[in-house]
Amino acid sequence: MRILPSFRKIIAAGFTLLLTAFVLLAAWLGFVAHSLPTVDFLHDSAASFQITVKDWDGQKQILTVGPDNPFWTPLDNAPEYLQQAVIVAEDFNFYHHRGFDWFELWEAVKKDIEEGRLARGASTISQQLAKNLFLSREKTLSRKSKEVILARRLENTLSKQRILELYLNVVELGPMVYSIGHAADYYFEKSPAELTLRESTFLVAMLPGPRVYDPSRRMDRVMERSDHILGILARAGKITEDDYQTALEEIPIPDFTTSKARGSG
Repeated sequence: MRILPSFRKIIAAGFTLLLTAFVLLAAWLGFVAHSLPTVDFLHDSAASFQITVKDWDGQKQILTVGPDNPFWTPLDNAPEYLQQAVIVAEDFNFYHHRGFDWFELWEAVKKDIEEGRLARGASTISQQLAKNLFLSREKTLSRKSKEVILARRLENTLSKQRILELYLNVVELGPMVYSIGHAADYYFEKSPAELTLRESTFLVAMLPGPRVYDPSRRMDRVMERSDHILGILARAGKITEDDYQTALEEIPIPDFTTSKARGSG
């Protein structure tokens, strides 16, 4: 079958347009990457630095990240089951990707199409850390592109253990409650090392959004998600059946009064 000259021109024009778009996209991504900060300083686990966060009134506040924060929790001081709960709940393939999970992205796209809305996120722990440390929370293509680039930098520069340690120390778990250390004190007046399995999954259950999963208003929602996380841990062999059943029977009793005025450092 012969291709008509006019049709050839259309094909050539389309190819040229696609090539131009690709070149422009590559140039834009290169510009974005060049404008982003380095992550090398995060290597130093003994150093502290400050980031800007927002309280529940939308006001900007300063948060210290590192040993100078009284709630700073080295990874070794976080129970293994707490670490595993975070991974199975937020990024099951954490130890098997390099900052970006294509499978989860595809699953999220399918879910969004099925429900006709942004129903499921696909950000890895590394992407969430990049967002929390360096970026705003606006939902734009530009911000998402920066998040992916920074996540790759984090993965190329830091160990998985260091990424997880930083993540646990910047996650939002309540009104100006940032970090697993502050959350353990805020809700249970304990250190992370003292948390039970149930208490650990209770805190992890709030990670998708502490305003949506707020135990002071929706205890049932938090407990339901905590049960779900416990089930995943048990099915994945991260905890024993006895531990699973014991945790299910435990009813956590968070304290919403005595520690609300405590700062986050």
